[in-house]
Amino acid sequence: MSGIVWLASYPKSGNTWFRVFLANLRGDGQGPADINDLRSSPIASARGLFDDAVGIESSDLTHDEAARLRPEVYAQLAREATETLFIKIHDAFTFLDDGRPLFAGSSVKGAVYIIRNPLDVAVSLAHHLACSVDEAIEAMNNPEYAFCRGRKRLHYQLRQKLLSWSEHVLSWVDTALVPVHIMRYEDMKLRPLETFAAAARFAGLADDRELIARALGWSSFDELRRQEKERGFKERSAKSESFFRRGEIGSWRETLSDEQARRVITTHASVMRRFDYLNASEEPQP
Repeated sequence: MSGIVWLASYPKSGNTWFRVFLANLRGDGQGPADINDLRSSPIASARGLFDDAVGIESSDLTHDEAARLRPEVYAQLAREATETLFIKIHDAFTFLDDGRPLFAGSSVKGAVYIIRNPLDVAVSLAHHLACSVDEAIEAMNNPEYAFCRGRKRLHYQLRQKLLSWSEHVLSWVDTALVPVHIMRYEDMKLRPLETFAAAARFAGLADDRELIARALGWSSFDELRRQEKERGFKERSAKSESFFRRGEIGSWRETLSDEQARRVITTHASVMRRFDYLNASEEPQP
């Protein structure tokens, strides 16, 4: 597989963990990849990436003007690449005002979509944004939610339309314009070898279980936290104390009140049922 493979997810769903795994899988095999050197999987919304490709400062453009150029930026990156580009993306799969999709086309070969229980996402997102859990839930329930949408200061990333959590998920997993491989974060934790191997096969990478197992070992949360503690992590939000915090399944039970959990479930029940985050009795799991 050549061209672009999107590494898509709602924020705080395991995207960066998977990028580190890819760096270790594709690396020289001499030791764990540097979490601050993930150039093989850039971020789709990075201003520097956009500015270098377009040749003008994105700060001189409106959000909508920059968005209209983004498909051409990715097509150019694919043309110049000598191997598959794995690009991290938090945008929902959306369309421009002229009907063009932002993230499809002949240069795009597929997407790995990582989904995580929204109850756990709410807790992790609150830490990432240094906001209250209630504010994080409000953002996840907001169909107009976007990162970096303000104009009062220059963000280091372009605007990213996230929509609500459910809309974000469905925009990617139900698109017919791009082949999509779905990874549940919970399966990444509970069945790592088979889950990561399936994603590697989809992306056209070698299905070598020994190499995959080694890459997983070098991508463990203990290793990621060790590196962040020693050297920091340049993708960490300035508002949060750490990027690689806990990464546990079901930690929402220790943090969310019954009312907060119910607000998430009420809004996103349909998608939660579809991906086994609600059981037959409509109770959250895990």
